[in-house]
Amino acid sequence: MNVYGTKNIRNVVLLGHGGAGKTTVAEALAYLTGVTKRMGKVADGNTISDYDKEEIKRQFSISTTMVPIEYAGAEGNIKINLLDTPGYFDFVGEVEEAVSVADAAIIVVNCKAGIEVGTEKAWELCEKYRLPRIIFATNMDDDHASYRELILKLERKFGRKIAPFQVPIRENEKFVGFVNVVKMEGRRFTNMSEYEACEIPEYTEKNLGIARDALMEAVAETSEEYMERYFSGDEFTQDEIYTAVQTHVSEGNIVPVMMGSGINCQGFNALLNAIDRYFPAPDYFECVGVDVSTGERFTAKYNEDVSLSARVFKTVVDPFIGKYSLMKVCTGTLKADSTIYNVNKDTEEKVGKLYVLRGKDVIEVPEIKAGDIGAVAKLNITSTGDTIALKTAPIVYHKPEISTPYTYMAYAAKTKGDEDKISSALARMMEEDLTLKAVVDAENRQTLLYGIGDQHLDVVVSKLSNRYKVEIELSKPKFAFRETIRKKVEAAGRHKKQSGGHGQFGDVKMSFEPSGDLESAYVFEEKVFGGAVPKNYFPAVEKGVQECCLKGPLAGYPVVGIKATLLDGSYHPVDSSEMAFKMASTIAFKEGFMKATPVLLEPIASVKVIVPDKFTGDVMGDLNKRRGRVLGMNSVLGGKQEIVADVPMSEMFGYNTDLRSMTGGIGEFAYEFSRYEQAPGDVQKKEVEARAAAEE
Repeated sequence: MNVYGTKNIRNVVLLGHGGAGKTTVAEALAYLTGVTKRMGKVADGNTISDYDKEEIKRQFSISTTMVPIEYAGAEGNIKINLLDTPGYFDFVGEVEEAVSVADAAIIVVNCKAGIEVGTEKAWELCEKYRLPRIIFATNMDDDHASYRELILKLERKFGRKIAPFQVPIRENEKFVGFVNVVKMEGRRFTNMSEYEACEIPEYTEKNLGIARDALMEAVAETSEEYMERYFSGDEFTQDEIYTAVQTHVSEGNIVPVMMGSGINCQGFNALLNAIDRYFPAPDYFECVGVDVSTGERFTAKYNEDVSLSARVFKTVVDPFIGKYSLMKVCTGTLKADSTIYNVNKDTEEKVGKLYVLRGKDVIEVPEIKAGDIGAVAKLNITSTGDTIALKTAPIVYHKPEISTPYTYMAYAAKTKGDEDKISSALARMMEEDLTLKAVVDAENRQTLLYGIGDQHLDVVVSKLSNRYKVEIELSKPKFAFRETIRKKVEAAGRHKKQSGGHGQFGDVKMSFEPSGDLESAYVFEEKVFGGAVPKNYFPAVEKGVQECCLKGPLAGYPVVGIKATLLDGSYHPVDSSEMAFKMASTIAFKEGFMKATPVLLEPIASVKVIVPDKFTGDVMGDLNKRRGRVLGMNSVLGGKQEIVADVPMSEMFGYNTDLRSMTGGIGEFAYEFSRYEQAPGDVQKKEVEARAAAEE
């Protein structure tokens, strides 16, 4: 593959709902530009981008895949780096990584299905990153696909930015061509995406007039001068339309809508032409970071002629071909066989060969210029989010914003002795997937696997089995309850043992009461008069209390908020020992604790749920069912509400699936631990019974 300069590069991310046809669009564009000799199909498992065994088995994208193609544009050859992203929400981290390096987006919409939740989320991402975009309607070969209806829905949802660039031509219920609304010329498909000029059919004129008006209105809104001319009835020239469209697509003020059939590979030449003509090169944008030497904000245009800086946006770890760090070069030129400086880790690393990845194929290149995306193999220290720069000009770019995983399950090895292999495999998978986390919960003696959703965790289990040949079982996690007491009591503990020679003797009288501080386990005091218990045994008595707090008498959970006071006791000059007083303290603690109205405390999460207005009632009702307390609501941009509530952590299990079900997938939530509160009687009874059953 040739090396391309900054002005001849287009970084385009494919976004949209799961099953809308993103991978088929990438496949069609690759086929048309000569990357492949025949067009692969998702159903056949032979597409460029869905090459992983899991993707072939499940027939949907799981990872973002690079598909670079070369196209003979109007002003010379360009390289289009297509980033094919997953549509399912469980793999949102892959989408966020891709969007962070894209300069434009194609939102793929299934014309028959219309606007789906994935379409809305794709639009929101483009708005967040201010990406120019084209909406591409697929499935036009289906006679039930109404393009006019789709345009109306898009205009209602996203406003006047929507500008239909094409109107379909159908004959005998078949999609045979389109009218170019910008040029007002007919196009009939001859062979796949190739077309010839044709007459504009009469039956399209009504829809064409509406589309043309919408386009002219979008052009008019780009300046006051154009608006005045539009209202006075002036026609815009072809050049004025092109210039206005080019400028305002780049700024995101106009969003063209185009169409095609992925299966029949129709409409993609026009799409390639639009990518070349309307999407900006990387040098249209600035890269923003921090100059480490001064701590000040740093901005620069993408420029291949200055010193090197690049950011790693994704890591690919393959058990067979190794580790690749995918990076977008921001300034300068990255050359093979050079030394790079990792600013985040303050370490230099050696770069061997440079590559461009196309699906699973690795293509060697001599250099990568600013604005382009490439890969370096076997970097030991560099990870996703790191910045590469010169040591003399250390710049740090912002890391991609990745969603936090809130769905979690406990996991255990199916085969004893596989724990180390599982730990190693998960470490490699976490390098690749920033939304995956493995956490050791020492308190509850369990290991937890965090992901974005149930399907995400299911894929992880499957990958561990197929890639790394280790198997794990997922189960419902234990929750971190606490134990405390509600009243003050006194209790005695005596430990006496005689078995020849020195015996053991310890005798204490203690009081136990709530300390009022649930942050710490216990407070220990002594009020012994007259040397009933010698001072050198006080630490042993405290040690007994300390050990008892690790595993409470009620249900085996840690004890918090207790004040233990040593009041009195007795000792034996020969048989008393630290061990004996520790045992006496333990006996007193267990007896006193169970007399002092022991209660279980459950962890409470502070939860924020963001949903469109129409779902607020359902969501609040569901939170109440989970023993939650709704604290308030705040309006959020885009006609949404943020619901704030306190909910027991144990009731948040499975919430991700239920929220998606209630809101069709558009609801989002986040939570964090807030505090401990007394658990209701039925919850306490259930936990105590579960502990008793486990001990039997």
